[in-house]
Amino acid sequence: MSTLTIHRAPWVVPISEPVLTDAAVAVQDGRIVDVGPFADLEKKYPGSPIAEHTGCAFLPPLVNAHIHLELSHIHIAEDTDPVAGFTDWIARLLAAREENGAIGAAVEQAARETLARQYELGVIAIGDIGNTDIGAKLAPEFPGMLLHFNEVLGRSRKTRKSILAKVAAAPGNKRFTAHAPYSTHAELIQFLKARALKLDHPFPIHTAEPPSENELLAAGTGELFTFLLQRGFVDNSFRPPAGIDNHGSVQYLHKLGVLDARTICVHCIHVGDAEISILAETGTRICLCPGSNRHLHVGRAPVKKFLAHGILPAIGTDSRASNPEISMWREMAILSRDHRDVAAEDILAMATAGGAKALGIDRDYGTLARGKKAKFLAIQVPYGMRTAEQLVQYLAADNAAIKPVWITE
Repeated sequence: MSTLTIHRAPWVVPISEPVLTDAAVAVQDGRIVDVGPFADLEKKYPGSPIAEHTGCAFLPPLVNAHIHLELSHIHIAEDTDPVAGFTDWIARLLAAREENGAIGAAVEQAARETLARQYELGVIAIGDIGNTDIGAKLAPEFPGMLLHFNEVLGRSRKTRKSILAKVAAAPGNKRFTAHAPYSTHAELIQFLKARALKLDHPFPIHTAEPPSENELLAAGTGELFTFLLQRGFVDNSFRPPAGIDNHGSVQYLHKLGVLDARTICVHCIHVGDAEISILAETGTRICLCPGSNRHLHVGRAPVKKFLAHGILPAIGTDSRASNPEISMWREMAILSRDHRDVAAEDILAMATAGGAKALGIDRDYGTLARGKKAKFLAIQVPYGMRTAEQLVQYLAADNAAIKPVWITE
């Protein structure tokens, strides 16, 4: 058994408890043994070595619950060529991918650089979505946890048949998920969700991102339907699924029987009050991507309503193709500006505990508490920080200068 070490700092932000001043985290054998006031831990563990972290605040590592690493080489610049809407962005993304390629050394290197930068910014775990296996290939290089999900989509009978064959031939440790309700046939969504349950892994799915998704599901019309029709993804014979209530993406997924605590509805912008109740009742996880939503002008999620229903969302950055900067600190700052009625404490909890719960890794990460892994962040705080409120506001909203340092055993 290794020596117990007490890490002391002026501030400790456990997330699961109120902020502590002149506090400490005791670690041993790679796990957190105790968290509390320094004076208490010094008495409780006499003679233990003390590591002083002057001027710092301890915080659990961040969790980026939604990213597309394979798109790191693509940047659609909003400032020089504004995106005209969701379908315009999809068209430009597909064109950029055709021009720049979807695989290869350059694509892989861009993804590797994004991944390394995530760890530098204090991210311990990542939920990566991809059509290729780049994320899975890079996972062993990441010092934290990288959960890669191979994303599939398709509506035609021929496509569904080929996807089913592909998934059936894949090894059991390969995670598959569905792209979105508008792009993936109901039978495929149900099949992939059943497989995820069997293998006990999360099931992320883009949900209610563009407003036109609801119109497509409910009536088979609208901007998104026209776009898919023009590209041959659907045809004129397309009809909304019969026999279920399609008025809303969440309602649709609920009727398919795929909402539970292992499903992550990503974006979740255009959802009504009844759908929020469904999310709460089923325990479904939500992942917000405020930077991407702002870049694509698709709207803002009803964050305050989620919290009022007892739902703590996760946060993700999405990709460089829809977000000019891949930083969880920036995502928190955008949430703070866009939702001034949401407390900074809740935003910090989303970036830590919310993400850990969504990815199913909250046994090890998400809070600073006894039993969690002894990997956390030390953040230098500005001189003159006097109250917990000031500290939390700095971390969640005024955080452009933050450069986390890893504390590991």
